[in-house]
Amino acid sequence: MHKDMQNVFLVGAKSLGAYGGYETFVNKLTEYHQNDKRIKYHVACKANGDGCMDETKLEGVTNIIKKNGETKEFTYHNARCFKIGIPEKLGPAQAIYYDIKALSECCKYIANNHIKHPIVYIMACRIGPFMKYFYKKIHRYGGKVYLNPDGHEWMRAKWSVPVRRYWKLSEQMMVKWSDLVICDSVNIEKYIHACYDGEGIKGKNPKTTFIAYGAETRKSKLSDDDEKLIQWYKSKGLKPNEYYLVVGRFVPENNYEIMIKEFMRSHSKKNFAIITNVNDKFLTELEQKLHFKKDKRIKFVGTVYDQELLMKIRENAYGYFHGHEVGGTNPSLLEALGSTNLNLLLDVGFNWEVAENAAFYWKKNPGDLSKLIDKSDELDQQEIEKMEKKAKQRIKKAYSWEFICNRYAEEFMK
Repeated sequence: MHKDMQNVFLVGAKSLGAYGGYETFVNKLTEYHQNDKRIKYHVACKANGDGCMDETKLEGVTNIIKKNGETKEFTYHNARCFKIGIPEKLGPAQAIYYDIKALSECCKYIANNHIKHPIVYIMACRIGPFMKYFYKKIHRYGGKVYLNPDGHEWMRAKWSVPVRRYWKLSEQMMVKWSDLVICDSVNIEKYIHACYDGEGIKGKNPKTTFIAYGAETRKSKLSDDDEKLIQWYKSKGLKPNEYYLVVGRFVPENNYEIMIKEFMRSHSKKNFAIITNVNDKFLTELEQKLHFKKDKRIKFVGTVYDQELLMKIRENAYGYFHGHEVGGTNPSLLEALGSTNLNLLLDVGFNWEVAENAAFYWKKNPGDLSKLIDKSDELDQQEIEKMEKKAKQRIKKAYSWEFICNRYAEEFMK
């Protein structure tokens, strides 16, 4: 090991290569730093349950360590990835158990391997009541605790009122027991100070910095006549430039209901392709409300883990919908701005902060998005190219992965 090597433990992502924000982030961070001898990453992954790690879907996995026939550890992008098993019967408390178990494993590894000045970077504010204990323990090892507070988890539609109260309290405690809060959006950084200044350790203000998520602006390595792409289109009943697209987690606060309802209301001759990990309960609810199966244009096309194929599907989309309204800088939005010519975004502060005037915006009022879809269908090539140019410029200027990963390297090497 390099004598000045900085060991960084990443806790909070479920797996690498999946659709969640943290999953994308960890994948890119380890990819861009894989040849950086100054930083060694240790990544916690879920061994089972919702969104768990399946290393067989990744290319370039080495050093697989198995126990009782199951993978316990492997190397990917030169990062040491370790898997955490979870009791399935825990339900929503799974996420809390996962973070606590992952942090315990980090502490054990740090102690056993006599690691000097480790950084433990926790993503999301799930374990506030346990944070003081881990903060003190990590500090005893000479380490530091960094936090990415994500968006407003306590505002998410899927949680009941008591759970929301827990999230809010947990956020407060986690911000307090952190050495640095890394915010992926300017709005989130302002919110942290507005809520928690004077509430840090010994009444101090939390120390924060802003580092966004990143995206690529390059073209996919796949050609238009690539067999893999042609077969994918054929199996899904889609054609290049003849579909609108959305990629993201299938949860209510991403406004799938409004997007599907409004698309059904539009006069578009194009299809609406939805790339997501389908949640059967939510899907059944939507079908009962909207009867979207009667509309042949609405196509749930499953998941796409091949990053080059996904990038090509984005490039070939006529337009991209983004309905996220909770959270900071969203990776699927950045990737759409980097790849798709036309972006139709929900009109909220976070989305404006990212895209500025490089996208069109819609409100949740009935008819608003369907009118925008009909208008978008009528745009001429020149107008579309103008929007594409603006979007790519926006990503290059503020959100390229190279720029973002360099910012993280600076922060970790301090």
